[in-house]
Amino acid sequence: MFDKLGAKGIVGVLLLLGGIAVIALQNLIIAAGIGLVVLGFVLTAWGLVSGLMSSFGLGGMMGGGGGGFQ
Repeated sequence: MFDKLGAKGIVGVLLLLGGIAVIALQNLIIAAGIGLVVLGFVLTAWGLVSGLMSSFGLGGMMGGGGGGFQ
């Protein structure tokens, strides 16, 4: 998985986790809420991208979600 992210993607994930950790030091409930928002955003983007790819016949490339022809 990490080879597909690249160096910038790994740094971005580390910054995201670090930011949530800093917030968690102050208030754990707010950090949990921000984590859920980020997770929801990622799942929504994944669904949109896999749906778009399946409409072009590339549904199996995103690891599920799209459907496509079996």
